[in-house]
Amino acid sequence: MGLKTSELSFDERVKNAKKDKFMRASVAKAQDAQFEKRTRAREQLGHWNEWRELGEQIRQHAVKHLPDYLEEFSENVQKNGGHVYFAKTDADATAYIKQVAREKNVKKVVKSKSMVTTEIDLDKELLKIPGLSLMETDLAEFILQEDDWDEPTHIVFPTLHKNRDQVREVFQKIGYEGDNDPERMGRFARSYLRKYFMEADLGITGCNFAIADNGMINLVTNEGNADLTMALPKTQIVVMGMERIVPGLKEAEVLDNLLCRSAVGQKLTSYCTFSAGKLDDELDGPEDFHVVIIDNGRSNALNTVFEQILQCIRCGACLNVCPVYRQIGGQGYGSIYPGPMGEVLSPILDGYENFGELPYACSLCGACTETCPVKIPLHDLILEHRKVEMNKLHLDHSLNNVIFKTISVGTKTPILFKGALMGEHLAMKPFSNKKENSVENLYPEGKIDKVPKIAPKLIHGWVDVRDLAEPPKLRENFRHWYDRHEKERKRGEQND
Repeated sequence: MGLKTSELSFDERVKNAKKDKFMRASVAKAQDAQFEKRTRAREQLGHWNEWRELGEQIRQHAVKHLPDYLEEFSENVQKNGGHVYFAKTDADATAYIKQVAREKNVKKVVKSKSMVTTEIDLDKELLKIPGLSLMETDLAEFILQEDDWDEPTHIVFPTLHKNRDQVREVFQKIGYEGDNDPERMGRFARSYLRKYFMEADLGITGCNFAIADNGMINLVTNEGNADLTMALPKTQIVVMGMERIVPGLKEAEVLDNLLCRSAVGQKLTSYCTFSAGKLDDELDGPEDFHVVIIDNGRSNALNTVFEQILQCIRCGACLNVCPVYRQIGGQGYGSIYPGPMGEVLSPILDGYENFGELPYACSLCGACTETCPVKIPLHDLILEHRKVEMNKLHLDHSLNNVIFKTISVGTKTPILFKGALMGEHLAMKPFSNKKENSVENLYPEGKIDKVPKIAPKLIHGWVDVRDLAEPPKLRENFRHWYDRHEKERKRGEQND
């Protein structure tokens, strides 16, 4: 799948998302439910803002000293008998992993949920190896895989856009004969996946946090599939973004508390695991342990205003409060990283050419910044992307840019501004539906049919979701009203 999940334009993706009523209702319901659970879990912890400040300090410290901690982590992994590979690009990472798979003559691969492996399109690359089969073992990712590798819609709840009947149809393809009861379908999936765990010779996991001072991997999951992926196959490969490093266990403990409460509204998820390669006196665990540390564009953010996005712990809390995400879901963004964090991160990883429209899928309400457990100023960074696109790269060469420049000149020039006021009544009349002066500008049907299709996109972007009241005539507008009342007030003072 890779970082980019769709070849459709942003407008096309949004139109498709708006048609999916179930997805939008499901996202809204999940946002509301998560708000209550998240708030309750944070209150139970107590002193939430102090925890956020501590989390921010830990993440900023780790990012500022990234080379040192990565070197320390690498040395400790190797002391424990493991191998570390630093991958500059997605191609470097997949080439190394495929090399390990070939050397080990791997036939069956099991994977636990990992955003970064999806980012580098690892599944597709591994399946190019003749005779190799691969299974996503996280329940939601398993459903997406069996549904012809459908796109995820959330970084924590990937199948949020599917209902139980759709899941049942997916499972029927692989032999399920029961009804749409979630518990029965869950048991079927568990039984179906168990044989893959027992036969797998390679397990691939992501990494929530890598512990620099002991070389261990911290994974936080709900289903236990990641533990089986680590424990049963003889070879394990951990794939991690280079920023997912923490100095020690005590820092990981703080971040786990922030992550669990922000992601799913729990004190801790079902499985909070710290692991490394198999020790001599242990019965389970991988005999061959590899860690692939990926840059893939993350270094573009270092020493820039966007460096703060590397603090992200992938909790998804920003998605769960975003009003835009509520309307278009994850697939509307065209990136595996949707929502506010994706709007900041995606252009950094793969450029404005592919993701330049994402920073504009934002109301700048600031709810994402307010909820972020490590205090990333997300809406400020989204605004910074807009500034870079417009002021430094000058990426907007459309008619919209000409319109904005014309408006800028007009509003700064008194004679032109007054001229616009004189003509606004006649000029706006063709676009107006309400014939009475009104401050209510939301049109119930959500569209104005009077705007010709040939009109600039900027005009459609404004009026397609609003109704424009007919502007008052020149002698009836606010300025003239104010002048008349001022004159009357002054005459009244003189008469007094």
